[in-house]
Amino acid sequence: MNHLLIVGLGNPGKKYEHNRHNIGFLILDAFVKSQGESWKENKKYSESLITRDNYKIHLVKPLEYMNLSGKAVQTFAQLYKIPATNIIVVQDEVDLPFGKIKNKIGGGTAGHNGLKDIVEKIGSSDFHRLRFGVGKPEKGQMEVADYVLQNFSEEERKEFDALLSESVKKLDEWLKTTLNELKKGSAA
Repeated sequence: MNHLLIVGLGNPGKKYEHNRHNIGFLILDAFVKSQGESWKENKKYSESLITRDNYKIHLVKPLEYMNLSGKAVQTFAQLYKIPATNIIVVQDEVDLPFGKIKNKIGGGTAGHNGLKDIVEKIGSSDFHRLRFGVGKPEKGQMEVADYVLQNFSEEERKEFDALLSESVKKLDEWLKTTLNELKKGSAA
């Protein structure tokens, strides 16, 4: 059986639940719910599992703080021999305006501590990213680190359901595309 890994980034605990930095958790929660699945928790991560086309797809929310996200990714990548190219990380992105959702493969970490730790722990930046735009504060208004640890605004929350649905759709598309490419590759 082959394996894929979908990781949502965030910080554990009620205090951070609706922060911009936790959009990865929120999107993964919506995705797991759309699959009719639920979470199993241990101290280090929450996990859910779905199977498609003879592939096990591990859905993971690291439950250590953002800057330690790489530990859970490394655990799954090593345990199930999942190459970086078969991993997608769902993250907040300050370099995109609020509500803009983009897929990207590889690249730098742009100061994102969760991504930095993942690259460090798995030794590669070739994983896919689902980047959810959270925007950034006006120059001189506040530090980006403080901004991402704030809750979404009232205005932003109005668009939330539609944006979560769009994000779930994009994860589904990634899954279909990746599975198709892997099937083609194994048939060659």
